[in-house]
Amino acid sequence: MKPEDFNFISALLKERSGLVLSSDKTYLLESRLIPVARKRGLKGLDDLVDTIRRTRPEPLIRDVTEAMTTNESFFFRDTKPFDLFRDHVLPHILAARADKKFFRIWCAAASTGQEPYSLAMILREQAAKFAGWKWEIVGTDLSREVLERAKNGLYSQFEVQRGLPIQFLIKYFDKKEDQWQIKPEVRGMVQYRELNLLHDLKPFGAFDVVFCRNVLIYFDQPTKGRILENVSKLMPDDGMLFLGGAETVLGISDKFKPMPGQRGVYCQANAPAGIGAAKAS
Repeated sequence: MKPEDFNFISALLKERSGLVLSSDKTYLLESRLIPVARKRGLKGLDDLVDTIRRTRPEPLIRDVTEAMTTNESFFFRDTKPFDLFRDHVLPHILAARADKKFFRIWCAAASTGQEPYSLAMILREQAAKFAGWKWEIVGTDLSREVLERAKNGLYSQFEVQRGLPIQFLIKYFDKKEDQWQIKPEVRGMVQYRELNLLHDLKPFGAFDVVFCRNVLIYFDQPTKGRILENVSKLMPDDGMLFLGGAETVLGISDKFKPMPGQRGVYCQANAPAGIGAAKAS
């Protein structure tokens, strides 16, 4: 790929999705966009770039953006955040929301649905404690294609073997030929919506817990700061934010602070005393 073509596509991706590509990612761009060119009947990357330059066809630009922003996901990824959600966050919600018996969880960049379904399965396991409660799990992504896969909840043998406890596979999935489909009662616990994190988030309403894991690493510092600020506006003072293990708010945003002893979990900077110091139960 010619340098000027790489720069053109990189600028387009940053404008559309916030994704920042360094010059050493040419191989990644080529490997993901060659299939897009084939799908659209174009001769190759040169033809793809030239077509976008000349006519800026929205469907092609969407395909390019989705190809570059679609990332793999798997059930109970890294394990620890889900343990913290079960042992630390849910007890806090049980006490703090006892009056209204309702809470909302947002999974940003939900991809093919493994993260929100992992949370849904945890909540199914905790159902006795939350008898009479209502909740919403909302999974969002930029890509329509992965959202459709998430809604279907259909996974290969390889995908269910990545992080999913065998007892959950038996309990919450049905065998469909050579694939596994998550049961309707679990699929029904998650709403999926298309969302670009660079756009206005306010219409999505308030969330008590936000999972935004392994997303910020793809943005530059100013974009990370803007996203964190916008996310903070959706959360109550005692809301909790989960980021990826390689991500942090330090030096990027003053809207959140790390929760002591809980790696990867953050609370609002103005959180009530005791939120950050709460012990897992």
